[in-house]
Amino acid sequence: MTRCSKIWLVAASLLIANSGLAFSQEGGKQPLRLVQTIPLPNVKGRLDHMDVDVKGKRLFVAGLENGTFEVVDLSAGKWVRSIPGFKKAQGALFVPGLNKLFLASGDDGMLRVFRGDTLELLDSIHLEPGPNRVVYEPKSKLVYVGYGGKDAGKDYGEIGIIDAQNDKVVGDTKVVAHPSELLLDKAGKTLFVFVSIADKLQVIDTNKREILSTWGVTSHRPGDAAFDESTSRLFLGTRTPAEMVVMDSKSGKEVAHLPTPEGMDGVYFDAGRKRVYVSGGRDLPVGFVYVYQQKDADHYETIDKIPTRGGAGTSFWSLELNRYYVAAPANDSKSVENRNCLGMPALLVGFVNTGIGRTLTDSATKSSFRCILKFFTLAQSAEVGPEASPDGIEW
Repeated sequence: MTRCSKIWLVAASLLIANSGLAFSQEGGKQPLRLVQTIPLPNVKGRLDHMDVDVKGKRLFVAGLENGTFEVVDLSAGKWVRSIPGFKKAQGALFVPGLNKLFLASGDDGMLRVFRGDTLELLDSIHLEPGPNRVVYEPKSKLVYVGYGGKDAGKDYGEIGIIDAQNDKVVGDTKVVAHPSELLLDKAGKTLFVFVSIADKLQVIDTNKREILSTWGVTSHRPGDAAFDESTSRLFLGTRTPAEMVVMDSKSGKEVAHLPTPEGMDGVYFDAGRKRVYVSGGRDLPVGFVYVYQQKDADHYETIDKIPTRGGAGTSFWSLELNRYYVAAPANDSKSVENRNCLGMPALLVGFVNTGIGRTLTDSATKSSFRCILKFFTLAQSAEVGPEASPDGIEW
């Protein structure tokens, strides 16, 4: 039987029940809960990185093994099309000011540029094998993309620098190995490069295009990260052991270590609620999202551990849409919980702190279910269904 992917939407007004952790903040309510699933037809294998077109309400999802990027209409709550032709689809970056979509594929070393509204191919930028993370600096209108290392047969990685207006490579900076994560500060002057295979973080001056600092990470395989610039704190997800490491972004000093999900594959900081979300479960029979509350710059508390689905690792947090998405692959589980989930890979979308748990209606099967993906919402109307939740917020 053909298995297809799903996007599971978790809107900003629902919560997960029975997670088993006490949650004293905000009246004892728990932080996240599932609100919708959206099938991705004919998408096989692992789902990877995502980005969002906020104004157009579209989500772009990398079908890594499928060789496609999937386009989801968030207003209608449905998949609308695939963009094919990629070898190991990975990084996605939507730049609304330029009406461009940048899509990276690792095995052929390509960064392809599409017109944002029509998704017409505009340019193909040939780099080297391994393009993965892609970030944008709006003041300089420069795109930074990580590639190279072992994927390219080299003992170092590279950060390619691309003029986003004319799609031309204008420079590069060597790093210790293939970059696993890129983060820019708000001023666009500092680029943090996380190198998982070397257990290092390198800090680049984007004006000089030079490495300022190289810091070791005591836990191994730092693969994903987030940045709270207000406290100068970096949040690193590591895989061995599975930890959320808090680091001073000015000195590289590690100030806190907390357990995190095995198979970690996504780290995001919610500045409004002072929370860190870490998703994990890649290549494992069950996935989780751990939620941490920031008490001050150096002190954090795990406030929830939310079960998702086996293999569900990659996630994406949209501040503007108040949504948290988790990508989950096809699942062969025959459990009662999953019987109506159709064994599909899925994207979970979430909110925080409102309402109580309840079953949802799957738009594909029209049947009630509570899948192993129990996900989230934050504070606004989800507008993805005809009913009202117990607190009156529509979803």
